[in-house]
Parts: sequence; structure tokens; C-alpha cells
Amino acid sequence: MTTSAFEAFLAKIYVDPNARARFKVDPFGEASHAGLSPDECVAVMKIDWVGLDLAARSFAKKRHTKTLSNRRSLRTRAQGFLSSLLGFFR
Repeated sequence: MTTSAFEAFLAKIYVDPNARARFKVDPFGEASHAGLSPDECVAVMKIDWVGLDLAARSFAKKRHTKTLSNRRSLRTRAQGFLSSLLGFFR
């Protein structure tokens, strides 16, 4: 039953707050609009709503933490590069 469209739809409602809000208002319609089969639309309507929200918040927190980590890493690399560059001219 699981198709790439089904998996893509699930991924979208887990990471996109607007898509998740639209889905909560009209689950069958949003699933159908995403190209899911009637059986897939019915299956996705049985989703654990509390689990969906919990997982979405967890994924958002992980993305935020990773973004902060990448920013620090970039800053550390830039500082190291500038320090070595300044050392070259001394």
C-alpha cells in the first residue's frame, strides 16, 4: 500500500506546519489532492493525531538544533581560517 506519494505526503505533514494544519481541517481532501489513492486517503485519516503533533515538534526541535550546530561549526571554521590567514602575514 505504501507508495512514494504516500510517504512524501506523510513527510510533508510532519515537517510543514501549514500542510499539517490544512490536513487537520480536511484529511481526506488533502490526501486526495496530494495524489493518494482512495485506500491511502482512508488509511492516512486513521493517523494518531497526538503522535503526529509530538513527532512534528520533535523533528522541528532536531532541525533547529542541527541548524544552530551548523552555524557554530561554520563560525569556528571561519575563525580558524582567518586566524591562519593572519598568521601567514605575520
